[in-house]
Order: sequence, then structure tokens, then C-alpha cells
Amino acid sequence: MVIPEICLNKKSLTMLEKIKETVSFIRQQADFQPEYGIILGTGLGGLIKEIDIIKSIDYRTLPHFPVSTVESHAGKLVFGYLEKKRVVVMQGRFHYYEGYSFQEITFPVRVLKLLGIKALIVSNACGSVNPEMKTGELMIIKDHINLLGGNPLRGKNIDELGPRFPDMSEPYKKEFIDLALSISGKLPIKVHCGVYASVQGPNLETPAEYRFLRIIGADVVGMSTVPEVIVARHARLPVFAVSVITDEGFHEENPAVTLQDVLQAAGNAEPYMTQLIKEFISQLS
Repeated sequence: MVIPEICLNKKSLTMLEKIKETVSFIRQQADFQPEYGIILGTGLGGLIKEIDIIKSIDYRTLPHFPVSTVESHAGKLVFGYLEKKRVVVMQGRFHYYEGYSFQEITFPVRVLKLLGIKALIVSNACGSVNPEMKTGELMIIKDHINLLGGNPLRGKNIDELGPRFPDMSEPYKKEFIDLALSISGKLPIKVHCGVYASVQGPNLETPAEYRFLRIIGADVVGMSTVPEVIVARHARLPVFAVSVITDEGFHEENPAVTLQDVLQAAGNAEPYMTQLIKEFISQLS
């Protein structure tokens, strides 16, 4: 058998080489130095309308970048100005249930770090297990519980990206939380502060699982965010995260929930999340 020369010469790239190659490609497309990275979750793409867009790049054109497969995730990397701050926005994220590895899910965070961001802002849609937190309200994340069954830092550590054993005593920057809470009083809806539990999905939880989550200390549950935050902290990026509550799992008999229910609830609350993030960004120095 004759092996084609292209196969003989093909070199398997390391994670770091892939990150650098992606960053190099982006810089050729967008001559722009972002200060802050923003990840928009399910049904939460409205913030894009508030950005003075300089450049938008489809994920499909980016080398080594995953591709969004979930409805409502546009799959674009958007560069521009928000409240006079330079931002890069992920209009759509990736989930473990889509079939991606934890390293693939968090690859974009590595890219954003190397592009030069100095903080990461994350949003998501979630279900409440706390009776005090209702559909249509917001929750600023102060801590999380990883129930995904894996970790994006598993495997050989790349010292250039971060330490082998990153500290997680403050996964979400307290200064950011305090700032967001001070802003929340201006909003016409309730804004809570609590604990986010991340599970694999894609199915929603059973009544027993909802009760279990509440017992172990969660206030809301979702299928994202935690891997991204772990990698951000590994990369020494401070993090702010906010959840839009789209459904409730604390009732005696929980109603059935569809994706359309989640998208509608997220769409209704999204303007308030946008207002919070805009004011938050404006006050960052």
C-alpha cells in the first residue's frame, strides 16, 4: 500500500498550537483588540443589537472552532463596542450534550484569552429549584456545582495556559457580583444571587432530581457555563455570570417544559439581562 505524501507530512497539532492558529486567523480577519469577552446563552442573543459591530465571523470559518448545533445559537464571533468598551461576543455556545468534549466546549475561552480579554462575562438560561426564584427573573451566579461528570482540565496540563491546580475559592469575582447587585435595583424585575448547578442534559430533570439539586445547595440548574468558568479561572480570567430563569422545578407537580417555553421565557427576560450587562460593562474600569 502506498501512503499519500500528505498523510506522511501531516502533523498532529497540540492544543496550544490550535489555539494560536485560531487566534492568528481571527487577527487576520479583525484588526481589533477586545477588552472583555461575553458568552450569550440560549435565547439571549438580543445583546448583539446593542453593539456597534466592527466585524462578525461565522464559527464555521474558524479553524479548530466548534460549530453551534442548538436552535437559537447563531454561531458567530462578534467584535465591536458596547458602552464604549471593546468586546468580543460569542453569539452561541457549545454544550456537552451536543457531543463535544469538555476541551472542545471551552476551546473558545482559550481563544478569547489569547486575543487579550481581561475578564469574561457569561449568560445562560436555567431552571429554578428555589421557590423564591421565579420564571422571568434573573440570578447572578455566586458559586456553582459541577455535576457534568467531567472536567475540561483533565489530562496533561499546559503550563503556558494556567496552573495544574487552579484555585476555585472565588470562581465568580466578588467585586463583579457586588457591582451587578448595586445595578440590579434599577431593573423592574427581581434579581437574585445564588448557586448554579450544571448537568449533562439534554433532558430536563425529573421531580426527584430537582429535589436532590435543592438539597445539595443549588438554586438553579442548567447545562452549560461551569466548564467555561473553570477554564477561565485556569487562565486567570475574572468571571461574572448571570442566569435568566426560564422554568420552575420546585412545584409539587411540575408542568411539562418545551424548548419553545424556554425560548419564550428567555426572550421576555432578555431585555433586562441586556440592561444589566450594559450598565455593568459601562462601570468597569
